[in-house]
Amino acid sequence: MAAERVGRRQGRGGGPAAGAALGGLSPARGSPARSPGVQRRPARATVKYNRRELQRRLDTELWIDGRLGELYRGREGEMPDELNIDELLELETDQERAQKLQGILSSCAADTQGFIQELLEQLKGLPKQQLLQRPPPQQEGPEAPP
Repeated sequence: MAAERVGRRQGRGGGPAAGAALGGLSPARGSPARSPGVQRRPARATVKYNRRELQRRLDTELWIDGRLGELYRGREGEMPDELNIDELLELETDQERAQKLQGILSSCAADTQGFIQELLEQLKGLPKQQLLQRPPPQQEGPEAPP
């Protein structure tokens, strides 16, 4: 493992197996003394996304799918194609979010107020997903006349 390799380079490798992996040299004999100014490399790679936030977002999306299935049971054809969480998060207030949700769920015959209130609670503190978008290609050369 990478963490074990880093540990061996820093002289923390364990026992004879670590020495055998380095060509028969033990870390203490095979590596020069570290200078006090050298920083240790972390044993773990950094992660770009916060795993807890991603899991919370996934749980919210799964909850929405389940609840929409309950609300539209028997009328799946009327179910909205998509309920975009990021569009809801872009709105300023819960009242605006509730109005947008009522518009999306207008085809539902069931009472949606409970679902809307629960969803608004789940959206609190949920970060907006930042999409990685490629910038539009720059036009090279002279611009074409309109």
